[in-house]
Amino acid sequence: MNPYLPPWEYIPDGEPHEYDGRVYVYGSHDRFRGNAYCLNDYVCYSAPSDDLTDWRYEGVIYKKTQDPENKDGSMCLFAPDVTKGTDGRYYLYYVLDKLPVVSVAVCDTPAGEYVFYGYVHYSDGVRLGEGEEDEAQFDPAVITEGDITYLYTGFCMPDNKERHGAMVSVLGRDMLTVLDGPQFIVPGRQYSRGTGFEGHEYFEAPSIRKYNGIYFFVYSSVNMHELCYATSDKPAEGFSYRGVIVSNNDIGIDSYKSAKRPMNYGANNHGGIIRLSHGDYIFYHRHTNGTNFSRQGCIEHIKIEEDGHIDQVEMTTGGADREPMPGKGIYHAYTACNLFCDKEQAFTGDPGTFLGPDFPRITQDGGDTDADVMTAKGHPDLSEDAYITNMTDGSVAGFKYFDIRGMNDIAVWVRGYTDGELNVRLAKDTDVIPVTGQRPHGDIAKYGRVIGAVRICSENIWTRYDIPVSETGIVGHEGVSALFFEYRGSGALQFLKFELK
Repeated sequence: MNPYLPPWEYIPDGEPHEYDGRVYVYGSHDRFRGNAYCLNDYVCYSAPSDDLTDWRYEGVIYKKTQDPENKDGSMCLFAPDVTKGTDGRYYLYYVLDKLPVVSVAVCDTPAGEYVFYGYVHYSDGVRLGEGEEDEAQFDPAVITEGDITYLYTGFCMPDNKERHGAMVSVLGRDMLTVLDGPQFIVPGRQYSRGTGFEGHEYFEAPSIRKYNGIYFFVYSSVNMHELCYATSDKPAEGFSYRGVIVSNNDIGIDSYKSAKRPMNYGANNHGGIIRLSHGDYIFYHRHTNGTNFSRQGCIEHIKIEEDGHIDQVEMTTGGADREPMPGKGIYHAYTACNLFCDKEQAFTGDPGTFLGPDFPRITQDGGDTDADVMTAKGHPDLSEDAYITNMTDGSVAGFKYFDIRGMNDIAVWVRGYTDGELNVRLAKDTDVIPVTGQRPHGDIAKYGRVIGAVRICSENIWTRYDIPVSETGIVGHEGVSALFFEYRGSGALQFLKFELK
């Protein structure tokens, strides 16, 4: 389920790679209630290639103080990537937040303790990013073919004419020396006219893969919330825009709403694709706690066609699981894939700001949690510490998709000083949410079906409420549906979990 890691873990920018029967995810490491991006050291999680639900914590693989330029730890480790070199070792490429150069660390195993290796540089020793005509390096992505490693980088604000877009540099066998480039492959907004990338120009977050002879360049566009992709039959030229893979507020999805309607509070996005024996997947991240700085990794199943085409997929609770979730059992509210209220807002706000007081958000009790401490304690269950807070009048939390055949009742656990009603609605993915007047989300009563409701009174501890389900509300839904929980009333509700019975 999404998020696919424990609810107290904040690893965005996920780059999945398969090595020796396991999938390893490399990402940056946010801090819960942090004041900036990527405040923590790099850690790694892995799962068996045939089971993306069984994630194992591999420990800290690299500390920010290991970089010679950052011995005092004053700089943050931005999004990394890993590639396996011709010598069989694993190379970790990253950028510190205040430097324009690419650093490299190396390890004998995919998730061991990496050690600093060097900086990417030209043959004369000048570091890439510090050359006279260089643009700053950012968000490295790497792929190794034979003795050559292709390094993709770039950060390009939409109004900045000094930045041209995504670039690629060719590195030699030592994994550090630039043999060719950098050259630009995907334009920023200022240089996109006539390229086919208009409206989805390059912003940041490059990722590179090769399947069936096609190079897939995944990136975050100037729209921020979406991961787009371009393809080519060559690694360093000829890339053409192909479309959007996923959006972290579901803009672009028109199956259950209008395409421009945001159904979550998004912001930046970063991730990569992976092809496994049982399917193709996109890794991306969502934003929690009402800020940009507490991001969590998510997964969706995708389908890569023979010609390289990928349809955009919607955010789901089920994540990597290709089957509907059972209509029986307990589900935690922090797994909501849709979260919104009557006031439409696509983003959490500018970095450093907080989502306004009218908006619901996913959060947790307590502060940032150290996974090494959790391991020492045997990984106690902290799922009860994560929940949705600030569900004011008109707030909705959505969960997708369930096989609800045989479901008879629903129980919810909530708290808060409230006086109102919690409605449960059932909707297939073809039940479109209408646009009505000045209320962007429309009247929720006009989509889905009310299958139950309960009066919620003020509670300062988690309190269970049972909601009998109306059979007439389920008839005609053919078993697979989304569930939406809508609060109407005064005060602000907190939502911990629900049980389908």
